[in-house]
Amino acid sequence: MKFLMTMFIYMISFVWPFQFLPTMVLLIITLLFLVMLVQNRIVVRRVKKYLADTHFTGNMMEEAVKISDNNVVRFVIREKYIHRLYGHLFPENGLTTEEWKERLHPDDKEATIARFRHMMFGKKTQDEFFYRWNFNFDNGAPQWGYMHDFSIVEFQAGTSIPQSIISTLRDETELHEQEIKEEELSAKYQTIFEHSIVGLSFYSPDGWLLDANKIMREICHFDSDTYDEHFSNTNLFDAMPFNEILDKNNVEEVWACVQSIVPERGMHEYLELHVYPLYSDEGKLLTIALAVRNVTGEREMYLQAKKNDLEIQKVNSEIMRYEEELRYMMEACDMRAFRLFFDERVVRFYKGLGTMELEMSFDEVESHFVNEPESVRMGFQDPYTYFSQPMGYMAEMRPVFHEGHEIQWNQINNIPVYDENGEVKECFGLVRNISGMMEKQEQLKRETERANDSGRLKSVFLANMTHEIRTPLNAIVGFTDLLQAIESPDDKREMIRVIHNNCDMLLRLINDILVLSTMDANAMKIEPRDIDAAHDFEEMAKTLAQRVQEPTVEFITDNPYEKLLTRLDSDRISQVLTNFVTNAVKYTHQGHIRLGFRIEERKGQQGFYAYCEDTGTGIPKDKQTAVFERFVKLNDYIQGTGLGLSICKSIIEKCGGQIGVDSEEGQGSTFWFWIPAEIFEVKEKQIPS
Repeated sequence: MKFLMTMFIYMISFVWPFQFLPTMVLLIITLLFLVMLVQNRIVVRRVKKYLADTHFTGNMMEEAVKISDNNVVRFVIREKYIHRLYGHLFPENGLTTEEWKERLHPDDKEATIARFRHMMFGKKTQDEFFYRWNFNFDNGAPQWGYMHDFSIVEFQAGTSIPQSIISTLRDETELHEQEIKEEELSAKYQTIFEHSIVGLSFYSPDGWLLDANKIMREICHFDSDTYDEHFSNTNLFDAMPFNEILDKNNVEEVWACVQSIVPERGMHEYLELHVYPLYSDEGKLLTIALAVRNVTGEREMYLQAKKNDLEIQKVNSEIMRYEEELRYMMEACDMRAFRLFFDERVVRFYKGLGTMELEMSFDEVESHFVNEPESVRMGFQDPYTYFSQPMGYMAEMRPVFHEGHEIQWNQINNIPVYDENGEVKECFGLVRNISGMMEKQEQLKRETERANDSGRLKSVFLANMTHEIRTPLNAIVGFTDLLQAIESPDDKREMIRVIHNNCDMLLRLINDILVLSTMDANAMKIEPRDIDAAHDFEEMAKTLAQRVQEPTVEFITDNPYEKLLTRLDSDRISQVLTNFVTNAVKYTHQGHIRLGFRIEERKGQQGFYAYCEDTGTGIPKDKQTAVFERFVKLNDYIQGTGLGLSICKSIIEKCGGQIGVDSEEGQGSTFWFWIPAEIFEVKEKQIPS
C-alpha cells in the first residue's frame, strides 16, 4: 500500500511539469481503482478467514452450550432489553427488563435486582446466584422454577463503563426439588428414627454404640441425650444376653424376648429384642441395628387382662342371666323397651336388653294411637320439646306387636336422654300392654256394681215376693169362695178361668224360684237327647199360642222343616222359648208375635238358631244388656219376678251358645239364641207352587 502511494506521488511530480492534465487525471483515476481493488481483495480475504474462524468457534460454543443445557442472554443496559442468544427459556424476541422483573418471584425480586444493579454500576464484573422465576408464558397460573444464573459484565471499548451483561442461565428446578426431597427425606428418616415407637440403636461392626434414639435412651436410662457412660463403654458382644445369642464373627438376625436387669442403670424390664445386621453387597458387615420394645407394661396388662377376662366372663354370665330374666319378665308382662331417635325420626322396640324386635317411623307409630291423635301428633312434630321431661301415661292404641285389630290399652313411661352438651337427643322408655288389667278393672267395677245392684234387687225381690205370691193366691182364694155362691154357668166358667190363670202364674213363679236356687248352687244340668226338633217345635207352638189373648195380636210360627233330627235338651229349649213368648205377650198389644227357628252355621260349627219377634214397646239401647240380669224389670207395673231372662241366659251359656236381643224403642224386639247342635237328618218343607 505504501509502495503504491510512493509511485503515485512520483508520477505526479514527473508529469506535472509537462502539464499533461487530462492524461494525468485519467492516470490518477486508474491508479485509485487499482488501489481500491487490491484493498478490497485483501479485506474480503480477511473477512472470509474471520468468518471461518468465527463459525468454527460458534459451532464449538453452540455444542458446548447444548451439552451443558445452558441458555445465554444479553442484557443491553442502555436499551433496557434482554436478547436471547441461545436456549429456550426466553422468548425468541427477548424481554424488556420490566417484563423480566414481573416474572421474578416476589420473595426473590429485591435481592436479584440488587445483584444486577451491582454489575450495572461496575461494583462487580461477574456474579453467580439463584432465583425463582415464572416459566409459564401462557398467561396462566405461575409456574415457579429455580434459575441458576452466571453473569459477566461487558464494558465499552477503552472504558470502564458497563455496556451489557452476558448471563448463562440453567433451569435447575428439578435438581433443586430433588435436593429438597433428599433433605426432607433425610429429616423424615431422622425424625422417624428419633421418634420411633420402639427403641432403636446402631452399633459398629466390632460392637460399640454409635447412636440411639429417644425411646432407647429412655428404656436404658441414659445419662443424657447424646451420651451414656455405661453403655458407651460396654461392648455389645460382652453384654447380656447378646454374649449368648450373637456370634461376633458371623452376626445373624435374631429375635428374642428377655428380662433385662442392669443394676448400673436401674433397669428391670421385660424387653422384646430384634438384632438386624446390615451388610454391603460384598458381604462386609457395615453396622448392627438393634430394635427394642419395652413389653413390661404389656406383660402387666396381659396378666391383668387374664384376670379381667375371668371377671368379664363372670359378669357376662350374670348379664346373660339377668337378660334372660328380664326377657322372661317382659314377655310375661307383655312389655317392650323403646328408643325414639329424634334425628332419624324412628322408634326402635326391643325385647330384652339388646334384641331389636321392630322399627317404625314416627308417622307409623302415630297412626296406632286412637284417643290422643292431636297431642301425639304435636309430640312427634317437635320431639325435642315434647319429650324433654319424663312422662307416664296410658293410651288406647291399635296393636303393634299382636295380630288383630282390637283396641288395646298401653301404659307408656319414658325419660329423655341427653348428649354431652346437655341437649335432648333421644328418648328411652317402656310400653306395656295393660288391656287385660283394664278389662279386669272394668269387670271388677261391673261386678261390684252388679253385686250392689244384686243385693239391692234381692232386697226388692224379697220385699216384692210376698206381693207376687199373694196376688195370685188372693185371686184363687177369693174366686174359690165366690164360686160356691154363683149359680150361673157362664159366671162359674169365667171364675174357673181366672182361678186357672192365677194358678198357672203361681206355678211359673215357683218354678222360677226353684230354677234360681239351682243356678245359685251351680246345680243346673243340661241333658241333651235325640229329638225331632221340627215336631217338638210344632207341639210347643200350639201350647204357646194359647197365651196370646189379645185379639189384635197375631201369633205366627216359622218352621221351614218337615223333619229335623238333632240332639238337644228340648225341655230347656222349651223353657227359654216359653219365657220369650211370655215376655212378648206382656208388652205386645197389637201387631204380631213370630216364633221361629232354623239351622245356622257359626265359625264353621253347625247350630240351632231360634227367635221370638214381637211388635211391642221395644227396649231402649242402654237397657238391652241389663234385661238379662237378675231381678231386672223394665216396667214395675207388670207382673213378674225379673228372673226369666237371666235364667234363659244361664241355660244358653250352659249349652255353650249365645243369647241376645235386637230392639228399637217403639218398634218391637227380637229375642234370639244360638246353641251348637249335631244335625243328623234334615227334610225341608215343600213350598206349594
